[in-house]
Amino acid sequence: MHDRPRMEEALDVLRAELEVERSAKTELTTRAAWLAFMRFARQRFATAPTPDSDGLLFQYGTHAFSGRPMFTVDLTRQFDISDDGGEHDHYVQVHCELRYECEPALEARGSFNSWFFHDADAGLDEWLAAMEGHLELLLARVPSEIDVYEDPA
Repeated sequence: MHDRPRMEEALDVLRAELEVERSAKTELTTRAAWLAFMRFARQRFATAPTPDSDGLLFQYGTHAFSGRPMFTVDLTRQFDISDDGGEHDHYVQVHCELRYECEPALEARGSFNSWFFHDADAGLDEWLAAMEGHLELLLARVPSEIDVYEDPA
């Protein structure tokens, strides 16, 4: 585990993966952001050897977090932070939120969420492929907004 990046570096790793996809000539498409997130998802971090210490969350729905309703795809990595005794203390989440102007086809999708945990679930590639299927309507689009941030959960 000593060769894995620290959890505290996760936000910078995700930002670097997004920069790899960003072109000087074009805006970041949903497909490019998804490719960056998949690379980020495959990267392992120095986490506790417990089944829920490193999780991936794919979720979407129509929300009005910024005042007006937007269809939001939230690609999240969640780390379990333990105290000195090895007990759960809190979670830290690294988010890549892709927001789109509302339209009937997107609103009709409703909401959805799915978790994957390294060291607990098998088949990361299968999970990623299944999640990509939920992005079909969006892959070629450029999100109206992209927000990359970290927060305690």
